[in-house]
Amino acid sequence: MRARRVANSAKLFATTLLLMAQVWPQQQISSLDRDRAQSMLNVVADEVHKHYYDQKMHGIDWGAQVAEARQKIEKTSSMNMAMSEIAVLLASLNDSHTFFLPPQHSNRFDSGWEYQMVGEHCFVTRVRPKSDAEAKGVKPGDEILTLDGYRPDRDNLWKMQYMFSVLRPQPGFRLGLQDLAGNQRQVDVLTRVREGKRVTDLTASGGSNIWDVVREEENNEHLMRARYAERGDQLIVLRVPEFAFSITEVDSMIDKVRKYPALIVDLRGNPGGSVETLKNLVGGLIDKEVKIGDRVGRKESKPEVAKAGRHPFSGKLVVLVDARSASAAELFARVIQLEKRGVVVGDRTSGKVMEAEHYNEKIGVDTVIFYGASVTEWDLVMTDGKSLENNGVTPDEIVLPSAADLAAGRDPVMARAAELLGVKVSPEEGGKFFPYEWPPE
Repeated sequence: MRARRVANSAKLFATTLLLMAQVWPQQQISSLDRDRAQSMLNVVADEVHKHYYDQKMHGIDWGAQVAEARQKIEKTSSMNMAMSEIAVLLASLNDSHTFFLPPQHSNRFDSGWEYQMVGEHCFVTRVRPKSDAEAKGVKPGDEILTLDGYRPDRDNLWKMQYMFSVLRPQPGFRLGLQDLAGNQRQVDVLTRVREGKRVTDLTASGGSNIWDVVREEENNEHLMRARYAERGDQLIVLRVPEFAFSITEVDSMIDKVRKYPALIVDLRGNPGGSVETLKNLVGGLIDKEVKIGDRVGRKESKPEVAKAGRHPFSGKLVVLVDARSASAAELFARVIQLEKRGVVVGDRTSGKVMEAEHYNEKIGVDTVIFYGASVTEWDLVMTDGKSLENNGVTPDEIVLPSAADLAAGRDPVMARAAELLGVKVSPEEGGKFFPYEWPPE
């Protein structure tokens, strides 16, 4: 049954992906680019064949899938569609951590607005000042009913974001919106495009790689630092935007929060990251050795264990999560639940919990083109015998901001977390703890 469900979901994604790729004008493919696309397909398919954690490929005939993709690339009329066929091949595994990274786009795209799932609804969460979105009247709290004709939901939103930000950046979007009063409208919003270099050498600057480019595309690099907010001497809030900190940096975090009797760890929007950072943070908050789960690979299974830190934080703990909390962030929240160390509050997490290796590739001599693939090498099974992949973490208390909260910048989730710790913080005050910083244009 599992293989059938995987196949059906992957087929739906593949159809959606290819339809999206055809929305905007396509540049005609040359014979040279077709050969390059075929070469990329062969390399990426081989990496998956050699390294994917499930040798049975969930019952998929991988060789047949590759052959079909090769035939489609041979017939396609554009390079964009050729890249989409490679993406569809990897998407056939329906694995959140196995995906294609196409050659970087020479231009940078800034839509000027951000969005995410809240419960079962998709909302605009931020709008950049002086953007076309602001000029067209798009506001935080607007519910997105359709995005370029597709209705976003928890299953397909990340696939849309992959399509629109990595695989095929769009010059604009058609939004079907509903405002706070329930009025519906359709808005065409243009994306701001910044011209970049036609070719970027990702081997320069001491080890840059394609993932630096992905972060630049997502405009999130400026947000990747730990931030703190204090409420007198009773409460400290630690915002961890990504699990990308050294043991020294994690020790510094624990040293700072240890002075307070209560701690909120805010993992909303955290996409995951390093398993080592995860283990170090768990060890800084639990005073014993903790088994996070078992790493299940194609040949072996081995435990992932966090050792207790030298002086772990011993006060009360609440963890905040939302629909964008993924991977290591989800593992952290679930460990806190299973160990009964604290309370998890917020929205159900994304259910994208695997461990992958990134393979950076290049093709060409005079003109070098960089591309890559992320390939899942380990599934992670928690101590209760369950995987979080496609399931996520259900908070102990589900607390969701309303459309009106998003519009007003209120944070009822933070307010409820503080209340659980015996500290009064209003939703208005909570919304000001971590002011959003737009990246420079």
